Amino acid sequence: MPSYLGAIGTALPAHRLAQPVIADFMAQTLALDEAGTRKLRALYRVSGIEHRHSVLADYGRANGDYDFFPNTPGLVPFPGVAARMAAYRAAAGPLATAAVHDCLRQAPGIEAGSLTHLITVSCTGMSAPGLDIELVTALGLAASIRRTCVNFMGCYAAVNALRLADSIVRADPAARVLVVSVELCTLHFQKSTAEDHLISNALFGDGAAACLVLGEPLPGPAPCLALSAFHCGLEPAGVQDMAWHIGEFGFEMTLSGYVPGLIQGGIEQLLIGLLQDLPVRREDLRHFALHPGGRRILEAIEQALGLTRADNHAAYEVLRQYGNMSSATVLFVLRELLAGLSAADHGAPVLSCAFGPGLTLEAMLLEVWNR
Repeated sequence: MPSYLGAIGTALPAHRLAQPVIADFMAQTLALDEAGTRKLRALYRVSGIEHRHSVLADYGRANGDYDFFPNTPGLVPFPGVAARMAAYRAAAGPLATAAVHDCLRQAPGIEAGSLTHLITVSCTGMSAPGLDIELVTALGLAASIRRTCVNFMGCYAAVNALRLADSIVRADPAARVLVVSVELCTLHFQKSTAEDHLISNALFGDGAAACLVLGEPLPGPAPCLALSAFHCGLEPAGVQDMAWHIGEFGFEMTLSGYVPGLIQGGIEQLLIGLLQDLPVRREDLRHFALHPGGRRILEAIEQALGLTRADNHAAYEVLRQYGNMSSATVLFVLRELLAGLSAADHGAPVLSCAFGPGLTLEAMLLEVWNR
Protein backbone atom coordinates (compact mmCIF):
# COMPACT_ATOMS: atom_id res chain seq x y z
CA MET A 1 0.00 0.00 0.00
CA PRO A 2 1.30 3.50 -0.76
CA SER A 3 1.64 6.31 1.70
CA TYR A 4 -0.21 9.57 1.17
CA LEU A 5 1.03 13.13 1.37
CA GLY A 6 -1.94 14.98 2.78
CA ALA A 7 -2.29 18.53 3.97
CA ILE A 8 0.63 20.90 3.35
CA GLY A 9 0.83 23.95 5.60
CA THR A 10 3.12 26.92 5.11
CA ALA A 11 4.24 29.95 7.09
CA LEU A 12 6.27 33.05 6.24
CA PRO A 13 8.01 35.72 8.31
CA ALA A 14 6.29 39.07 8.59
CA HIS A 15 8.88 41.01 6.59
CA ARG A 16 7.97 40.82 2.88
CA LEU A 17 10.59 42.60 0.80
CA ALA A 18 10.61 43.53 -2.87
CA GLN A 19 13.70 42.52 -4.85
CA PRO A 20 14.70 46.13 -5.71
CA VAL A 21 14.62 47.03 -1.99
CA ILE A 22 16.93 44.13 -1.13
CA ALA A 23 19.20 45.07 -4.05
CA ASP A 24 19.55 48.59 -2.66
CA PHE A 25 20.50 47.18 0.76
CA MET A 26 23.14 44.96 -0.84
CA ALA A 27 24.59 47.70 -3.02
CA GLN A 28 24.90 50.05 -0.06
CA THR A 29 26.37 47.44 2.27
CA LEU A 30 28.87 46.17 -0.30
CA ALA A 31 29.86 49.76 -1.16
CA LEU A 32 29.47 49.09 -4.88
CA ASP A 33 30.34 51.78 -7.40
CA GLU A 34 27.86 52.91 -10.03
CA ALA A 35 28.74 50.16 -12.49
CA GLY A 36 28.65 47.47 -9.80
CA THR A 37 25.29 48.69 -8.54
CA ARG A 38 23.87 48.63 -12.05
CA LYS A 39 25.03 45.04 -12.57
CA LEU A 40 23.66 43.98 -9.20
CA ARG A 41 20.24 45.47 -9.90
CA ALA A 42 20.19 43.71 -13.27
CA LEU A 43 20.92 40.39 -11.53
CA TYR A 44 17.94 40.95 -9.22
CA ARG A 45 15.66 41.99 -12.10
CA VAL A 46 16.27 38.81 -14.11
CA SER A 47 16.02 36.48 -11.09
CA GLY A 48 12.33 35.74 -11.62
CA ILE A 49 11.74 36.82 -8.02
CA GLU A 50 9.47 39.71 -7.06
CA HIS A 51 9.45 39.34 -3.28
CA ARG A 52 11.18 37.40 -0.54
CA HIS A 53 10.42 37.08 3.16
CA SER A 54 12.91 37.46 5.99
CA VAL A 55 12.90 37.21 9.76
CA LEU A 56 15.13 40.31 9.62
CA ALA A 57 13.53 43.68 8.99
CA ASP A 58 16.93 45.21 8.26
CA TYR A 59 16.92 44.34 4.54
CA GLY A 60 14.15 46.90 4.09
CA ARG A 61 15.70 49.60 6.25
CA ALA A 62 18.48 52.15 6.03
CA ASN A 63 21.69 52.01 8.03
CA GLY A 64 20.90 53.65 11.36
CA ASP A 65 17.63 51.77 11.80
CA TYR A 66 18.95 48.21 11.90
CA ASP A 67 17.98 45.76 14.64
CA PHE A 68 20.26 42.84 13.76
CA PHE A 69 23.17 44.31 11.82
CA PRO A 70 25.39 46.99 13.39
CA ASN A 71 24.46 50.56 12.51
CA THR A 72 27.99 51.26 11.30
CA PRO A 73 29.68 51.74 7.92
CA GLY A 74 30.20 48.29 6.43
CA LEU A 75 28.19 46.66 9.25
CA VAL A 76 31.33 46.34 11.37
CA PRO A 77 31.63 44.22 13.46
CA PHE A 78 29.84 41.84 11.11
CA PRO A 79 27.64 39.33 13.00
CA GLY A 80 29.28 35.97 13.61
CA VAL A 81 27.85 32.48 13.84
CA ALA A 82 26.75 32.83 17.48
CA ALA A 83 24.60 35.91 16.75
CA ARG A 84 23.02 34.25 13.72
CA MET A 85 22.25 31.05 15.64
CA ALA A 86 20.67 33.10 18.43
CA ALA A 87 18.40 34.71 15.82
CA TYR A 88 17.61 31.26 14.40
CA ARG A 89 16.65 29.88 17.81
CA ALA A 90 14.34 32.83 18.42
CA ALA A 91 12.52 32.65 15.07
CA ALA A 92 12.63 29.09 13.70
CA GLY A 93 10.37 27.45 16.29
CA PRO A 94 7.47 29.92 16.08
CA LEU A 95 7.59 29.90 12.27
CA ALA A 96 7.62 26.09 12.11
CA THR A 97 4.78 25.95 14.65
CA ALA A 98 2.68 28.28 12.48
CA ALA A 99 3.26 26.01 9.46
CA VAL A 100 2.11 22.96 11.45
CA HIS A 101 -1.03 24.74 12.63
CA ASP A 102 -1.80 25.60 8.99
CA CYS A 103 -1.27 21.95 8.08
CA LEU A 104 -3.48 20.54 10.83
CA ARG A 105 -6.29 22.99 10.00
CA GLN A 106 -6.55 21.15 6.68
CA ALA A 107 -6.67 17.73 8.34
CA PRO A 108 -9.94 17.36 10.26
CA GLY A 109 -9.83 14.53 12.74
CA ILE A 110 -6.04 14.50 13.02
CA GLU A 111 -5.05 15.78 16.45
CA ALA A 112 -1.50 16.80 17.23
CA GLY A 113 -1.36 14.36 20.12
CA SER A 114 -2.14 11.44 17.81
CA LEU A 115 0.95 11.90 15.65
CA THR A 116 3.45 9.06 15.97
CA HIS A 117 6.55 10.43 14.22
CA LEU A 118 8.14 13.86 13.80
CA ILE A 119 10.78 14.60 11.14
CA THR A 120 12.32 18.06 11.23
CA VAL A 121 14.36 19.48 8.36
CA SER A 122 16.71 22.46 8.37
CA CYS A 123 20.13 23.46 7.08
CA THR A 124 20.19 27.08 8.25
CA GLY A 125 20.45 26.57 11.99
CA MET A 126 21.08 23.94 14.63
CA SER A 127 20.94 23.62 18.39
CA ALA A 128 20.31 20.95 21.03
CA PRO A 129 17.76 20.69 22.45
CA GLY A 130 16.47 21.93 19.16
CA LEU A 131 13.54 22.43 16.86
CA ASP A 132 12.11 18.95 17.36
CA ILE A 133 11.74 19.26 21.12
CA GLU A 134 10.49 22.83 20.79
CA LEU A 135 7.72 21.57 18.49
CA VAL A 136 6.79 18.78 20.91
CA THR A 137 6.23 21.40 23.61
CA ALA A 138 4.57 24.05 21.44
CA LEU A 139 2.16 21.67 19.69
CA GLY A 140 1.33 19.33 22.56
CA LEU A 141 2.83 16.33 20.78
CA ALA A 142 3.26 13.11 22.74
CA ALA A 143 6.55 12.99 24.61
CA SER A 144 6.99 9.50 23.17
CA ILE A 145 6.74 10.67 19.55
CA ARG A 146 9.62 9.25 17.52
CA ARG A 147 11.80 12.14 16.41
CA THR A 148 14.30 12.37 13.55
CA CYS A 149 16.26 15.46 12.52
CA VAL A 150 17.43 15.91 8.92
CA ASN A 151 20.09 18.62 9.18
CA PHE A 152 22.44 20.45 6.83
CA MET A 153 21.60 18.56 3.63
CA GLY A 154 20.50 21.67 1.73
CA CYS A 155 17.71 22.24 -0.74
CA TYR A 156 16.92 18.59 -1.44
CA ALA A 157 16.49 17.57 2.22
CA ALA A 158 12.68 17.60 2.24
CA VAL A 159 12.72 14.83 -0.36
CA ASN A 160 14.88 12.74 2.00
CA ALA A 161 12.42 13.47 4.81
CA LEU A 162 9.48 12.37 2.65
CA ARG A 163 11.33 9.20 1.68
CA LEU A 164 11.85 8.41 5.36
CA ALA A 165 8.20 9.18 6.15
CA ASP A 166 7.11 6.94 3.28
CA SER A 167 9.24 4.07 4.63
CA ILE A 168 7.75 4.50 8.11
CA VAL A 169 4.17 4.42 6.86
CA ARG A 170 4.73 1.49 4.51
CA ALA A 171 6.15 -0.46 7.48
CA ASP A 172 3.27 0.63 9.75
CA PRO A 173 0.18 1.94 7.92
CA ALA A 174 -1.22 3.25 11.22
CA ALA A 175 1.71 5.66 11.60
CA ARG A 176 1.01 9.38 11.37
CA VAL A 177 4.16 11.23 10.35
CA LEU A 178 4.59 14.99 10.56
CA VAL A 179 7.35 16.45 8.37
CA VAL A 180 8.40 20.03 9.18
CA SER A 181 10.93 22.09 7.24
CA VAL A 182 12.03 25.55 8.34
CA GLU A 183 14.78 27.57 6.69
CA LEU A 184 16.00 31.04 7.66
CA CYS A 185 18.38 31.56 4.76
CA THR A 186 18.57 35.33 5.08
CA LEU A 187 20.38 35.05 8.40
CA HIS A 188 23.45 34.03 6.41
CA PHE A 189 24.01 37.11 4.26
CA GLN A 190 27.70 37.29 3.36
CA LYS A 191 29.34 40.68 2.90
CA SER A 192 31.27 39.65 -0.18
CA THR A 193 31.40 40.54 -3.87
CA ALA A 194 32.37 36.99 -4.87
CA GLU A 195 30.04 35.71 -7.59
CA ASP A 196 28.78 32.81 -5.40
CA HIS A 197 27.72 35.19 -2.66
CA LEU A 198 26.17 37.75 -4.99
CA ILE A 199 24.02 35.00 -6.54
CA SER A 200 22.97 33.43 -3.24
CA ASN A 201 22.18 36.85 -1.73
CA ALA A 202 19.87 37.44 -4.71
CA LEU A 203 17.96 34.14 -4.44
CA PHE A 204 17.32 32.95 -0.91
CA GLY A 205 14.42 33.74 1.39
CA ASP A 206 12.90 32.42 4.63
CA GLY A 207 9.92 30.13 5.08
CA ALA A 208 8.52 27.02 6.73
CA ALA A 209 6.36 24.16 5.50
CA ALA A 210 4.75 21.16 7.21
CA CYS A 211 2.92 18.13 5.86
CA LEU A 212 1.37 14.86 6.97
CA VAL A 213 2.32 11.46 5.56
CA LEU A 214 -0.34 8.85 6.35
CA GLY A 215 -1.38 5.31 5.49
CA GLU A 216 -4.63 6.52 3.94
CA PRO A 217 -5.86 9.69 2.24
CA LEU A 218 -7.37 12.43 4.35
CA PRO A 219 -11.18 12.52 4.37
CA GLY A 220 -12.92 15.08 2.20
CA PRO A 221 -12.96 16.10 -1.45
CA ALA A 222 -9.53 17.76 -1.63
CA PRO A 223 -6.98 15.81 -3.71
CA CYS A 224 -3.83 14.45 -2.08
CA LEU A 225 -0.68 12.81 -3.41
CA ALA A 226 0.30 9.15 -3.14
CA LEU A 227 4.06 8.70 -2.74
CA SER A 228 5.07 6.17 -5.40
CA ALA A 229 8.87 6.11 -5.82
CA PHE A 230 12.13 7.89 -5.05
CA HIS A 231 15.51 8.02 -6.78
CA CYS A 232 18.77 9.82 -6.00
CA GLY A 233 21.56 10.77 -8.38
CA LEU A 234 24.97 12.40 -7.94
CA GLU A 235 26.97 14.56 -10.31
CA PRO A 236 30.46 14.40 -8.71
CA ALA A 237 31.78 16.90 -11.25
CA GLY A 238 29.73 19.52 -9.41
CA VAL A 239 31.02 18.83 -5.91
CA GLN A 240 32.80 22.19 -5.86
CA ASP A 241 29.99 24.08 -7.56
CA MET A 242 27.28 23.74 -4.92
CA ALA A 243 28.35 23.49 -1.30
CA TRP A 244 27.36 24.73 2.16
CA HIS A 245 30.00 25.43 4.81
CA ILE A 246 30.01 26.95 8.29
CA GLY A 247 32.29 29.98 8.29
CA GLU A 248 33.22 32.59 10.86
CA PHE A 249 30.34 34.84 9.78
CA GLY A 250 27.50 32.39 9.26
CA PHE A 251 26.91 29.60 6.77
CA GLU A 252 28.56 30.21 3.40
CA MET A 253 26.97 29.06 0.16
CA THR A 254 28.98 28.05 -2.89
CA LEU A 255 26.69 28.34 -5.91
CA SER A 256 28.55 28.66 -9.18
CA GLY A 257 27.18 29.57 -12.57
CA TYR A 258 27.89 25.99 -13.75
CA VAL A 259 25.11 24.47 -11.61
CA PRO A 260 22.25 24.84 -14.17
CA GLY A 261 24.36 23.09 -16.81
CA LEU A 262 25.26 20.27 -14.44
CA ILE A 263 21.61 19.74 -13.55
CA GLN A 264 20.65 19.87 -17.22
CA GLY A 265 23.23 17.17 -17.95
CA GLY A 266 22.08 14.90 -15.11
CA ILE A 267 18.31 15.25 -15.05
CA GLU A 268 17.66 12.84 -17.95
CA GLN A 269 19.51 9.98 -16.24
CA LEU A 270 17.78 10.82 -12.97
CA LEU A 271 14.38 10.44 -14.63
CA ILE A 272 15.40 7.16 -16.27
CA GLY A 273 16.49 5.79 -12.90
CA LEU A 274 13.25 6.89 -11.25
CA LEU A 275 10.97 5.30 -13.82
CA GLN A 276 12.94 2.17 -14.75
CA ASP A 277 10.96 -0.27 -12.56
CA LEU A 278 7.61 1.51 -12.74
CA PRO A 279 4.61 1.19 -15.08
CA VAL A 280 4.89 4.91 -15.82
CA ARG A 281 6.38 6.22 -19.03
CA ARG A 282 7.96 9.59 -19.52
CA GLU A 283 5.15 10.67 -21.82
CA ASP A 284 2.63 9.92 -19.04
CA LEU A 285 3.99 12.76 -16.90
CA ARG A 286 1.51 15.63 -16.84
CA HIS A 287 2.31 17.51 -13.64
CA PHE A 288 5.61 18.81 -12.30
CA ALA A 289 6.75 20.10 -8.92
CA LEU A 290 10.36 21.12 -9.43
CA HIS A 291 12.53 22.88 -6.86
CA PRO A 292 13.06 26.45 -8.15
CA GLY A 293 16.71 26.76 -7.24
CA GLY A 294 16.76 29.72 -9.60
CA ARG A 295 15.27 30.78 -12.93
CA ARG A 296 18.20 29.39 -14.91
CA ILE A 297 17.85 25.99 -13.21
CA LEU A 298 14.19 25.78 -14.17
CA GLU A 299 15.02 26.74 -17.76
CA ALA A 300 17.80 24.13 -17.89
CA ILE A 301 15.40 21.38 -16.79
CA GLU A 302 12.84 22.49 -19.35
CA GLN A 303 15.43 22.25 -22.10
CA ALA A 304 16.61 18.81 -20.97
CA LEU A 305 13.14 17.27 -20.57
CA GLY A 306 11.28 19.14 -23.29
CA LEU A 307 8.98 20.97 -20.87
CA THR A 308 7.28 24.30 -21.36
CA ARG A 309 7.14 27.16 -18.90
CA ALA A 310 3.46 26.34 -18.44
CA ASP A 311 4.39 22.80 -17.37
CA ASN A 312 6.56 24.41 -14.70
CA HIS A 313 4.03 26.99 -13.55
CA ALA A 314 3.96 25.93 -9.87
CA ALA A 315 7.73 26.33 -9.50
CA TYR A 316 7.77 29.72 -11.21
CA GLU A 317 4.96 31.00 -9.03
CA VAL A 318 6.73 29.99 -5.81
CA LEU A 319 9.99 31.49 -7.07
CA ARG A 320 8.20 34.72 -7.95
CA GLN A 321 6.50 35.12 -4.60
CA TYR A 322 9.11 33.78 -2.18
CA GLY A 323 12.45 33.06 -3.83
CA ASN A 324 14.42 29.93 -2.93
CA MET A 325 13.68 28.86 0.66
CA SER A 326 16.05 25.89 0.52
CA SER A 327 14.45 22.62 1.70
CA ALA A 328 11.02 24.14 2.38
CA THR A 329 10.63 25.27 -1.23
CA VAL A 330 9.61 21.99 -2.84
CA LEU A 331 6.80 21.63 -0.29
CA PHE A 332 5.56 25.12 -1.25
CA VAL A 333 5.63 23.98 -4.90
CA LEU A 334 3.68 20.81 -4.11
CA ARG A 335 1.09 22.91 -2.26
CA GLU A 336 0.82 25.26 -5.25
CA LEU A 337 0.37 22.28 -7.55
CA LEU A 338 -2.28 20.68 -5.32
CA ALA A 339 -4.31 23.89 -5.32
CA GLY A 340 -4.76 23.62 -9.07
CA LEU A 341 -5.75 19.95 -9.24
CA SER A 342 -9.27 18.59 -9.66
CA ALA A 343 -11.10 15.25 -9.67
CA ALA A 344 -10.25 14.93 -13.36
CA ASP A 345 -6.57 14.60 -12.44
CA HIS A 346 -7.08 11.43 -10.38
CA GLY A 347 -4.34 8.91 -11.11
CA ALA A 348 -2.09 11.38 -12.91
CA PRO A 349 1.63 11.00 -12.12
CA VAL A 350 3.59 13.95 -10.73
CA LEU A 351 7.35 14.38 -11.12
CA SER A 352 9.10 16.27 -8.36
CA CYS A 353 12.83 17.02 -8.13
CA ALA A 354 15.17 18.96 -5.86
CA PHE A 355 18.88 19.66 -5.94
CA GLY A 356 21.66 20.50 -3.52
CA PRO A 357 25.25 20.05 -2.41
CA GLY A 358 27.08 17.12 -3.83
CA LEU A 359 25.90 17.88 -6.56
CA THR A 360 22.86 15.86 -5.47
CA LEU A 361 19.76 15.37 -7.61
CA GLU A 362 16.72 13.90 -5.84
CA ALA A 363 13.54 12.81 -7.61
CA MET A 364 10.21 11.45 -6.47
CA LEU A 365 7.16 10.24 -8.34
CA LEU A 366 3.77 10.97 -6.84
CA GLU A 367 0.23 10.21 -7.99
CA VAL A 368 -2.81 12.43 -7.73
CA TRP A 369 -5.43 10.78 -5.53
CA ASN A 370 -9.08 11.71 -5.11
CA ARG A 371 -11.63 9.83 -3.05
